[in-house]
Amino acid sequence: MLRITGGRVYDPANGVDGQIRDVCIADGRIAAAVGDGARTLDASGMVIFPGGVDVHTHVAGGAINFARAMTPEDHRRTVAFIRTQTQRSGLGGMAPTTFATGYLYAGMGWTTLNEAAVPILSAKHTHEELRDVPIVDKSCCVLMANNEIVLDLLENGELERAKQVVAWQIWASKAYGVKAVNPGGVAAWKWGKDAKQLSETVEGYRKLTPGTIITGLAQIIDELGLPHPLHLHCNNLGAPGNYTTTLESMKSLEGHRAHLAHLQYHAYGGDDWNTMRSETEAIADYFNAHSNLTADAGAVLFGNTVTITADGPWQHLLYKLTGRKWGNLDVENETGCGIVPYTYRPSNIVNAVQWASGLELLLMIKDPWRVSLSTDHPNGACFWRYPEILQLLMSADFRRDCMAKMSEEAKRRIRLPELDREYSLFEIAIITSAGPARALGLSNKGHLGIGADADIAVYNQDQDISRMFSHPRYVIKHGEIVIEEGEIRATPLGRSYVIKPQYESTIEEYLRPLFEDCYTMQFENYPVELERVEHAELRNCIPAE
Repeated sequence: MLRITGGRVYDPANGVDGQIRDVCIADGRIAAAVGDGARTLDASGMVIFPGGVDVHTHVAGGAINFARAMTPEDHRRTVAFIRTQTQRSGLGGMAPTTFATGYLYAGMGWTTLNEAAVPILSAKHTHEELRDVPIVDKSCCVLMANNEIVLDLLENGELERAKQVVAWQIWASKAYGVKAVNPGGVAAWKWGKDAKQLSETVEGYRKLTPGTIITGLAQIIDELGLPHPLHLHCNNLGAPGNYTTTLESMKSLEGHRAHLAHLQYHAYGGDDWNTMRSETEAIADYFNAHSNLTADAGAVLFGNTVTITADGPWQHLLYKLTGRKWGNLDVENETGCGIVPYTYRPSNIVNAVQWASGLELLLMIKDPWRVSLSTDHPNGACFWRYPEILQLLMSADFRRDCMAKMSEEAKRRIRLPELDREYSLFEIAIITSAGPARALGLSNKGHLGIGADADIAVYNQDQDISRMFSHPRYVIKHGEIVIEEGEIRATPLGRSYVIKPQYESTIEEYLRPLFEDCYTMQFENYPVELERVEHAELRNCIPAE
């Protein structure tokens, strides 16, 4: 048992905005009270947040492993975690290794993460790596918008059978949600093509379009009752003028829920790289008016990183634009992947527009409950740089100081100089914890109400916002103190959230011969065994009536 006393509590889900009150913990959960024998932590002069929740990150699996292998130069300049009695060795840097990932997330006060892109064919590997990420709880989204079995069914209008296949594959991968990356574009990439617009036919199909895939999957997920809506990476990622594709995608989703991933990368105007500009106002205006949508920002920070995405055609274009190293993965009939190291520079107008666009969306989207902090780790920047973004959101003066280093031409292409909004601590608690927990449908996360998981971050009040959120005084995971004054005190195993949608058992009779014809893996070896998933916790679906 534990009592935290004297701190200012920020618990948006329960309307608590900086009130001084006790937080009591018993049996790993928030309790109404604890007995006199409970340990007491004096948090006077400190602020208390629910543990952070990352709705969109890439920390485990074949793609991030490929990225680690491609960047040995980063390993050489990175300070390693040394094995101690409470921690194992690991590397931080642009693509932290598994143990380091858990230490770095917890070291900022973040206690839950969602791995946003898992091919079913390599899901076993991903779950093995997630088991190696200590402290934090996890969920994952399975890639589905270029799965050829599903696309063939959507092409033929067999939506009910497609729903059965999607449900079976979610359970086969032991996932929590469904991710749609460049719908149809990665399937087209296997022919050396792409799918940039929603109305164009996907290469290799007669009538299937990205729009058909998006609306079909969104309908399937709503009918299955998944806690988290379709997690959508829109077509035409990163390209000048792509905001029109994004608006078209959002309009196609009316009547269905969707979570728009790394929205910053889909909010550009201009006709080419020389004229690229921010069009975040148009995106934010539509988003603000449509409550069926949530998003994460995908914010960019200047510096070195490595980009990884299942959007293979985009990564090939990035390689052609930069001349940097490039890696490509093809995951049989399901998806693909590309990896390119990258450096964002304030002197580069395109990078300056990207940096400003992520902040603009976070400042222009009116309801903080519907937009979450993310960098699409590691694409826009590494997750351990989140405190820098929080400082940019909370201080207009700091933003102006940063913009002073940009060219006048870059400033003419962005909206950020006009935005004076400053986030409060209450709003920071929403975009880092309460909001993403709600978007994921994790009712036990992101708040400090009675019965919630006792995942808590206690920060020293500090004028230096970045320092404040980089070095919590205490981090508590499931009632156990895991970080104290920057020191790792314990590394408990986390839990993994899994859903099992309803599906007809006869769907396996349909799938088995397709596997025999098309896959290199035996059908029986395809599903992930539940015992491979660390401390699996099954969550319910509520199918639409």
